[in-house]
Amino acid sequence: MSCNVEDMSWSDARNLLRKWRDDNERKSDDVMQLWDNVLSSKQSKLGNERHLVLEQVIIAALDCNRIETAEHCVSILSAEFPGSLRIQKYRSMLLEALERYDDALDELEQIIRKDETNAAPRKRKVAILKTQGRTNEAIKELCDYMKIFMSDQEGWHELCNLYLAEGEYAKAAFCMEELLLHNPHSHLIHQRLADIRYTMGGIENIEMAKTHYCKAVKLNVNNLRALYGLFLCCGHISNSKAVVGKRKEAQKLAQWAMAQIQSRTHSATKEDTKAAHKMGKSRTAGCDDELQALEQAFGGLEVGKSTN
Repeated sequence: MSCNVEDMSWSDARNLLRKWRDDNERKSDDVMQLWDNVLSSKQSKLGNERHLVLEQVIIAALDCNRIETAEHCVSILSAEFPGSLRIQKYRSMLLEALERYDDALDELEQIIRKDETNAAPRKRKVAILKTQGRTNEAIKELCDYMKIFMSDQEGWHELCNLYLAEGEYAKAAFCMEELLLHNPHSHLIHQRLADIRYTMGGIENIEMAKTHYCKAVKLNVNNLRALYGLFLCCGHISNSKAVVGKRKEAQKLAQWAMAQIQSRTHSATKEDTKAAHKMGKSRTAGCDDELQALEQAFGGLEVGKSTN
């Protein structure tokens, strides 16, 4: 923290915590410094913000592994709001920090039974199951969650990651397709869906991957990963048993993708070379070797020629 905490008044500390809450900034170490040096003995002066500050301190204390401080704040809030589901959520987070996962899951189950529309405890449950390595159970729980909260984009991303961890590529692709319904103009989602389809293999998936790579490049021509993926997909298609028209089209597209890759890589290499020369090194040869290896991928695709 740039300012001296010991010289701050309680009102300055309160205002700073309020600003971080409004800006959605965590700053856990700084929060704990303000709490220890200024606010812990001035709780009564916080007025209506006291409970918000206590919640902020609980999160910061858990981040900093200050279990005793978190327990103290949770006990204060529990005494004042004995039936609050919000405080029960903090108790489950405290149990999770203590690695008492079964007890934390029990707390979360109680919250879910009382309020089925509460998304936060369902997400915490998935996180705990994932931490324990119970991926299949986490997938099942997250699938149940997505049936209720179908517009939760973070949920679809996490479900995709879990399916990929289990090698369920078709289901992971379905998750990304759901995300495309929410963000049809996101080049990153098109790129990731293309990555998954490419990994699945087979000419149909390769062609679908090519389509999504093309869309990603159209949305952001500086997406090098999509350009590389487009080149590799075209390599597969041009060396496949597809009709001649498709192979010629793939070769032309591969030529264009390689030209785009070279122009962007070489322009970036010039800047890197200037910096590298100052250090007595050069990275130009390494980049050229990478491009040459890429050009030779999949049986030496000749992107500058058209063959039958």
